[in-house]
Amino acid sequence: MSVPERVIALWFPDWPVTAYLRTQARELGGIEVDPDDPIALVHAGGVVACSAAARAAGVRRGQRRRDAQSACPQLRLVPADEARDARAFHDAMRVVEELSPGVQALRSGLAVLRARGPARFYGGEERAALALLRPLDDAGFADVRAGIADGVFTAEHAAHGAEGSPPVRIVAAGGSPGFLSPLPVQSLNDDEIALFLTRLGVRTLGDFADLDASLVADRLGQHGLRLHAGASGADPREVVPRVPPPELTSEISFEAPLELAEQVAFAARRTVEDFHRAIGRAGLVCTAVRITVVDDDGRRSERVWQHPVSFDAASIVDRIRWQLQDASSAGAPGQQHLSGSVASVRLEPEAVDHGAAHQPALIGHGPDERTHHAMTRVQAVLGHRGVLSPEIGGGRALAEREVLRPWDDASSSSPRPVRDRPWPGALPAPLPSEVFRAPRPAEVRGSAGAECAVDERGLLTAEPTTIDGLRVVSWAGPWPLIERDWDSVRRRIAHRFQLVDETGAAWLAVRAENGWWIEGRYG
Repeated sequence: MSVPERVIALWFPDWPVTAYLRTQARELGGIEVDPDDPIALVHAGGVVACSAAARAAGVRRGQRRRDAQSACPQLRLVPADEARDARAFHDAMRVVEELSPGVQALRSGLAVLRARGPARFYGGEERAALALLRPLDDAGFADVRAGIADGVFTAEHAAHGAEGSPPVRIVAAGGSPGFLSPLPVQSLNDDEIALFLTRLGVRTLGDFADLDASLVADRLGQHGLRLHAGASGADPREVVPRVPPPELTSEISFEAPLELAEQVAFAARRTVEDFHRAIGRAGLVCTAVRITVVDDDGRRSERVWQHPVSFDAASIVDRIRWQLQDASSAGAPGQQHLSGSVASVRLEPEAVDHGAAHQPALIGHGPDERTHHAMTRVQAVLGHRGVLSPEIGGGRALAEREVLRPWDDASSSSPRPVRDRPWPGALPAPLPSEVFRAPRPAEVRGSAGAECAVDERGLLTAEPTTIDGLRVVSWAGPWPLIERDWDSVRRRIAHRFQLVDETGAAWLAVRAENGWWIEGRYG
C-alpha cells in the first residue's frame, strides 16, 4: 500500500458566516452588520453555522431555529446560501495562489495543496503553513487553521484539531493511524454511515479501521471502502489543483454615464468580446465571471455569476443587463441599489477551466446543444427569470418539492432544499402521481353524514365513509403536518389521509383548519 502524499489543509472556521459578512459589505449594501454580533445561518429550520458570539450565547450547529432564538434573543438569522459561500471563497483562493499555485478547494471553507513544494521553498512544512496564513490574515481572513499530514483526510482533521491551539498542527509522516484512531465515527462526515457504525458498536475511527476491508466493501460499497481507507490513514485521494483564473481583467468607462441597461449592454459588447477571445487564446473557458458596475455617485454593484458549462460573449452581456436591472430596483435581494447612471463596468474571470474539457461531442450533442441555445436566447429577451426549469427539491408539502430555477443558472441566490435529508412530517412513499398546484376543495363525511374532523388530540371524530358523495372503500391516516407553530400568521396544522373511493380512484386528502382539500391523486 502506497503512502499518501503530504498535504497542507487550510480550514476557515465558520466560513458561511465569514462569507455573509464579506458579501454583505460588498454586494448587499443597506444595513451594515457588526462582525461581533451573534449571527446564525439557517436552512430548513435548523442552524447550519454560527459566529463565535452566537456560540458564546449558547447557539450550536444543528440546533433548531426557535431553540437558538431562545438561547440568544439578539441572534441575527440569515438564510444559508451555498452559492454565496462559493463566490466569497474565490477571494481566499486567489490569496493562496499568489504564494503557492496548485491549491484545490474541497468545499467552501476548506482548501488543500501539496506540501512538498511549499516546504522546500520556505524551509519546512510549518514555515510554509505560516507563510500562507499571514497573507490570509492580512486580507481579512482571520483565525484560519492549517493541518499538515499524510493524505487529504488526515490533514483536514488536523486543521480542525488546531482550533483553540497554535494555528498549525502537524501529524508526523506515518502517524496518521494513531492520530485518527481516537476520533469519533462522526468525523467521517457521513451521518448515515456513522449512525450505522454506532449501532454496531463501532464508535471510533480506530474501531472502523480494524474492520476487514472486504466486509466493509460488501456492506457499505465503494463509498464505505473509501471512508475505511481514510480512517486507516491511507486516504487514496490526490490533490487536484484548480486552474487559476488568468489576469485578463477588462474594464470599460463611459465618459458620459449611461442611464439605461440596454445602452450599457450595447456599449460593453465589444469589450466583452475582447475579454472572451483573450480567455480563448489562453486555451481556457470562463465558468465564473465577476462583474462590477460603478455609477457616477460611486456606488458599486458587484456579483460573481457562475455558469454550469462555460460563458460565451453573449451570455456575459446578458449577465451585465440582468445585474443592472436588479441593481436598479430598490431592495433587490443580493444587490446594492444603484442610484445614478453607470460610469464603468469591470469584468474579471473568477474561475476558468481547460478548453479541451468543453469541446462538443461528435455524437449525441446536437439536440441538447440546440435546446440550450434556444432557451438561452429566449432568456436573453425575457430576462434572467423569464425562462425557468423545474427540479425536485425537499420539503414536507408536495407543492414545496417543485422548485423553479432560472434556466442554466448555477448561482441561484436561494439554497436548494436537499431531497435526501430527513423531513419530519413528510409524506412517505409512494407519492401521488399527480399533484394539484391549487388544492381542490372536497367534502368528506362519516356514517349518516356525520362531520369527519380531527380533534385536538389528533383523533378522528368519525371514520370517513364518503368523499364528494362517493363511498370510501379504504383509507389510511391521519399523518399530522404541523409547521411554524410559533408564528401566528404562517402557522399550519393539517392532517393528511389516503382515501380510495368506490370507482377505484385513490386520493391524497388533507383535513385543514378550513375544511377538506384534495392535494393529489395516485396513479
